[in-house]
Amino acid sequence: MIPVRHACVTTAVLGFLMVGCRGPAVEVGRGVSRSLAQQRVSTLADVRYVLDVKVPPDAGRPVTGTVRIEFVRQRAAGPVLLDFAGPGRGIGAVALDGRPVDVTVGDEHVVVPVRGRAGRHQITVAFTASDGALNRNPEFLHTLFVPDRARTAFPCFDQPDIKARYTLSLTVPPGWTAVGNAPLAAVDTVATGLQYRFQETAPLPTYLFSFAAGRFDVVTHEANGRTLRMLHRETDPERLSRNVGAIFDLHGRALDWLESYTGIPYPFAKFDFIAIPSFQYGGMEHPGAVLYRASTLFLDESPTRAELLGRASLIAHETAHMWFGDLVTMRWFDDVWMKEVFANFMAAKIVNPAFPSVDHELRFFLAHHPAAYAVDRTPGANPIRQDLENLAEAGSLYGAIIYQKAPIVMRQLEHLIGTRSLRDGLREYLERFAFGNADWSDLIAILDELTTEDLVLWSEIWIQSAGRPRVDVFLDTVGGRIRSLELLQSDPAGRGRLWPQPVVVALGYDDSIVRIPTRMSVLRLEVTAAEGHPVPLFVVAGADGLSYAHFRPGAGIRGKLAVPDHRSAPALVRAVAWVTYWDAMIEGETDATSFVHSVLAALPQEPDELNVQLLLQLLEQAYWRYLSRAERLAAAHDIEALLWSEMERAETPSRKATYFESLISVAYTPGTLDRLEAAWRGAHQLHGLPLGERRLTALAEALALRNVPASNQILSRQHQRIENPDRRARFAFVVPALSDDAAVRDSVFASFRDFANREHEPWVLSAMAYLNHPLHADHALRYVRPALELVEEIQHTGDIFFPLRWLHATLDGHATPEAAAIVRDFLMEKPDYPVRLRAKILQAADGLFRASAVRASHE
Repeated sequence: MIPVRHACVTTAVLGFLMVGCRGPAVEVGRGVSRSLAQQRVSTLADVRYVLDVKVPPDAGRPVTGTVRIEFVRQRAAGPVLLDFAGPGRGIGAVALDGRPVDVTVGDEHVVVPVRGRAGRHQITVAFTASDGALNRNPEFLHTLFVPDRARTAFPCFDQPDIKARYTLSLTVPPGWTAVGNAPLAAVDTVATGLQYRFQETAPLPTYLFSFAAGRFDVVTHEANGRTLRMLHRETDPERLSRNVGAIFDLHGRALDWLESYTGIPYPFAKFDFIAIPSFQYGGMEHPGAVLYRASTLFLDESPTRAELLGRASLIAHETAHMWFGDLVTMRWFDDVWMKEVFANFMAAKIVNPAFPSVDHELRFFLAHHPAAYAVDRTPGANPIRQDLENLAEAGSLYGAIIYQKAPIVMRQLEHLIGTRSLRDGLREYLERFAFGNADWSDLIAILDELTTEDLVLWSEIWIQSAGRPRVDVFLDTVGGRIRSLELLQSDPAGRGRLWPQPVVVALGYDDSIVRIPTRMSVLRLEVTAAEGHPVPLFVVAGADGLSYAHFRPGAGIRGKLAVPDHRSAPALVRAVAWVTYWDAMIEGETDATSFVHSVLAALPQEPDELNVQLLLQLLEQAYWRYLSRAERLAAAHDIEALLWSEMERAETPSRKATYFESLISVAYTPGTLDRLEAAWRGAHQLHGLPLGERRLTALAEALALRNVPASNQILSRQHQRIENPDRRARFAFVVPALSDDAAVRDSVFASFRDFANREHEPWVLSAMAYLNHPLHADHALRYVRPALELVEEIQHTGDIFFPLRWLHATLDGHATPEAAAIVRDFLMEKPDYPVRLRAKILQAADGLFRASAVRASHE
């Protein structure tokens, strides 16, 4: 980093920028430092961008354009620094207030010599964009600028607290449709195609500015005086007609609910959304131009309940962002969790009425606790709110702690201060900071006025600290009665922290259950209300799904680790018990074979489909990772037979599909593979479960991965079956990773060293998961070290979720001490490795470390 002072002299030194004379120093280097951002936001106001962008018909030619940046300088200061991380010669002519001006370009910035003048100015820059954040394909493109990638496309002030208005003109090839954040003003025919001109937007941060263009079809829907538009590339008319009504209905319900909850009408001029093939995320909340992964919207003929709930939750999540994140935006990305927590928190509330038969307390627990625990139990655990000095590292903040743990914590906050107080506080927060920026301290100050609780202390533990408490449960009995029941809280990190939270303890009997609510605000809690009750068959701590801890059965309970069945405990209590049992298994307190047998015994008796899905997920993880090869071979027949049987006797297509997808995942024996191949060929009918294109594709890939005799023929035929060009391109990309020829697989992995071959991130992740599948793990051991070596580059070139997903795709198929040693050696050899990336590696490798230890201890 080179210090830059507010001054009037601009020079380039050794490729870096240095501006100096008088005033406090700010750091300028790659990315956007906090000090630079603070300096700019304190001097600039009323920022507007007028963008003229040209997309050539040939996807091999660069996107070019000009941007006019208008702003008010509130006081005299040094030169104005624009952010630009485009190609090396990406900056063309520059004008300041209408006159050409010389600028300094380097280190991802453009220094414009405004020379201390206050008042209104404008800077006009001709530029050539990088393609990374434009996501270009031969027939379409879409921008994705979160968190700091707008600067790769055009010069700008790329920070969340400079909210600006954008006026976009977009020239695209003939036959293309374009969409932006604001309503369309006009379309003109020009020499190279079509020019779309859009109205000025509401104030937006750069990461929410967006446009998409391509060969899209448009569907329009009117409801309650509101017009919604969907752009898509779906070529199957049945798939489209089967889903389009539900998609619009879910959006309409979410908008109505949020307007009612917040008391604020939808704050933007229009609501369009675009279904993107193989989109990097589930969705992205650009106001007026929301992006979704097409496969999450357009479901197969017999979707599972999880898929239906997932689509509804995703739509509710992105719609909630229109208020939480878009209307009010965090000042800095250390509070990025705020927009995500309220999107997830509100989504859970929005979805509930649309699925009255679903146990939503159970669903919330399953959607949040296991994923959050999987990070918080690792040495790489991070707090919900993380300090951030440079936006170049903002992508590493994302993960399960933001998306899954934070909503749990927010539910605890709602429980602590009351539903109405939280709603009223959020309404005031949204009204006070509308179209502006706020941080966590602003919201806490508002909520603090509505409660007598010490929210600052509460926040210090739950928001600012990493990890989860350990709570040991001790039971002492005498004469068939409970003499004492104690909860002992401890800090696994040894820092003596105390997590205040509600804990419900369930005592289970043959035909009844006793729930005892408590609040843990001390290290040792005596549950006096349990005294005198008969000795229970089981004890489950955290039985309401609200508590967040590693619950460990202690003295008097270890023998009661078996999970209760549906006759003695409700679905949520069973789920909590299974998660507790899983914790015990991966901690080595019980063996994986016993765990698998318990799951197999429970599945035929489990009436709730959400719990069935949980059990199947745990079964798959235990099967591939925690069983040795010999144990897996011994268990395979019984597991496959049970899954076939349960699939055939399931009464609903959704439940059948849940078992079928699990069967594809664990299929191992020749007999099962023959039956699955017959199903793929259509020679074996799965009664009540139609196999659409997505399931047939997954089945073809699973058969090829297992190298069935007709693998090449199956892959070739499946490629012919796929009519949609986007899905066919994805399939062709993944197929080489399924090869039984190790040299072909090696060449696939080697190709990923080139950034150009990693641009389709979802495709790359699918291929990496196949390359490192447990069936290929011995050979794939050679990929682990080079894959780790690429992580720093991937963080720089990829989108926000890609580094961690790359790590999981690499490591999740491995379970041996050799693979664990490679990861540990890599980290040991790099003591100066970036802290957040080290944490991501520790998070992704935790399952590998545990599996290798557990398997070694039982062999």
